[in-house]
Amino acid sequence: MGSKPIGFHCLHFLIENQQLLNIEIVGLLSNDNVRFDPSLSISRLAQDHQIPIISQLDELPEVDYLISVQYHQILNERHIQKARTLAVNLHMAPLPEYRGCNQFSFAILDQYPEFGTTLHVMDERIDHGDILFEKRFPIPSDCWVEDLYELTYQASLELFRENIHRILNGDYIRIPQSDYIEQRPSALHYRSEVNEIKQIDLNWTIEKISRHIRATYMPGFEPPYALLNGEKIFFCKEWKRKE
Repeated sequence: MGSKPIGFHCLHFLIENQQLLNIEIVGLLSNDNVRFDPSLSISRLAQDHQIPIISQLDELPEVDYLISVQYHQILNERHIQKARTLAVNLHMAPLPEYRGCNQFSFAILDQYPEFGTTLHVMDERIDHGDILFEKRFPIPSDCWVEDLYELTYQASLELFRENIHRILNGDYIRIPQSDYIEQRPSALHYRSEVNEIKQIDLNWTIEKISRHIRATYMPGFEPPYALLNGEKIFFCKEWKRKE
């Protein structure tokens, strides 16, 4: 279950290592989001390797494992129970600090010192289940959201490749996210919130304005903006012509 470049590469890893992992991939669910790179179609990858494409969650067959990587829908209990052994999700953020969406942006806005990526058990609540494996790294100073995304993408692919065999072999310890609450703050963000943090008040300090621009300027999406006389004035990275 998945999409985007990280979903494509995780599926490709599973396909290449089916014999080593002793698995059979019995189906794929995806909205085939190729916004970042049209060449990385996860549905086409599945078709090229004769993996059946499942059109909706209610058609999920019973399996041993459900693996979700940037899947766009929330599973309910009856979907999760289709996995006889485990339903696992790769969440491209540290948990329990950044559950939900737009986690890269909020980490920059919060001036959080570190970021990361997490393999966790799925339950009915968003990014809420027990942590299985995680990888963390410091957030560079003056980091832009696209740079944080790229760092997290690379760490996520490493985390998946290094630990999926351990998950399939039952070689893990489930750690409830509540065990970390005292040392790690917890927040849940929704997709719609990004529209609020893109609007910049020109009365803010220069530092705060800069932080909101760095946190929300992402190529391919509407840029951050300020309202001036009722019109949107957009911000973007400075462009310098090469001599």
